[in-house]
Amino acid sequence: MKNSRARVLLALLLGSTLIACSSNTNDTSSNNTTYRPTGDLGVIIERASGQVQIVNHSHKQQISEIDGLGDLSHASIVYSRDERFAYVFGRDGGLTKVDLLKDKIDRRIIQSGNSIGGAISQDGKLVAVSNYTPGGVKVFNSDTLELVADIKATIVPSKGLTKDGLPYRSKVVGLVDAPDNKFVFSLFDSHETWVADFSGKKVEITKYTDIGLFPYDALISPDGRYYIAGLFGEDGMALLDLWHPEKGMRHILKDYGKGDKKLPVYKMPHLEGWAIAGDHAFVPAVGQHKVLVIDTKTWQQVAEIQAHSQPIFVMAQPDNRQIWVNFAFPDNNTIQIFNTETFEKVNTLQPGPAVLHMEFTPRGEHVWMSVRDSNEVHVYDTKTQTLLKTIPSKSPSGIFFTNRAHQIGL
Repeated sequence: MKNSRARVLLALLLGSTLIACSSNTNDTSSNNTTYRPTGDLGVIIERASGQVQIVNHSHKQQISEIDGLGDLSHASIVYSRDERFAYVFGRDGGLTKVDLLKDKIDRRIIQSGNSIGGAISQDGKLVAVSNYTPGGVKVFNSDTLELVADIKATIVPSKGLTKDGLPYRSKVVGLVDAPDNKFVFSLFDSHETWVADFSGKKVEITKYTDIGLFPYDALISPDGRYYIAGLFGEDGMALLDLWHPEKGMRHILKDYGKGDKKLPVYKMPHLEGWAIAGDHAFVPAVGQHKVLVIDTKTWQQVAEIQAHSQPIFVMAQPDNRQIWVNFAFPDNNTIQIFNTETFEKVNTLQPGPAVLHMEFTPRGEHVWMSVRDSNEVHVYDTKTQTLLKTIPSKSPSGIFFTNRAHQIGL
């Protein structure tokens, strides 16, 4: 008798549990909740209209378009550690925090008169912006965009005063994040590189002077060890080994630049467009139809690759097997692909007029290209080099996927 009652009670209990589970399932579906993972999102700069486009690279589709971001003629983006927020650095001094889940601007400030890119700290708590006007670096709380530090650049007496009657300060370029919550940047007019250390209670700044004439851009190696500044005023580059900062900066690639033969330079290459694959760096030659191959152990040139025209970005696939190269005007309708072992050409593509930027999906199966003058973004298969999809976009330039949140210097 007792066993029979126990069986009845157990049956009733299981039945009520199943009903509850069924009810909960129905409740969830009735909410019509849509979840958007951030790991396969990206942002495309639409420079002419001051807009950004949020995309999903797994499905190769546009999600939303957000306006009100100001002058995006030389814009770049970094991401929060959780990949939810994109920080957009505009040329007009605007710093805009975009919420990728809500498809809207979370916060926006105008922090200077003219800025040229930025970086986010290793711990994700600080966002730094490099400024032309007034020269210096401003650092903000990544959550609230409240000012944390205002690092003023060196005064350049020969430049006189600004239109506001203030001493002219050097333009800041080549700002990158480095390990241990550091930012590294260069000063164009005063020929310097500074390291700002935010790891302690007080900001510590180390200054390297006379690094070479007019550093115009810089990069940091993917492991965060080497900071390399390009020099506009002389051939060669300046290198800082962040593992051994006490050794100071040294000159490398003494023949890198325009050289004695003054070549027409249609566009200076972006140094962040270098590709580092294995023991080699693949570097766009300034004003020449070449990609230089550099041994990263000695920082000496070991080979050169003849290319279609003047290269701008030389980008390696995530597996480092191939590099993809785009070119300056008037030959910017072409992409070339080279093997990183043999340096041989693999293919030549012609996506369309003004191919400005490329971005690989995190594991490298696809590459997205902005084709500005046809108002399109093209998606290619990297194995077959065939076009998979064309996505409408208004005058697209930079393409930035959220996996950059977990990479040094991007």
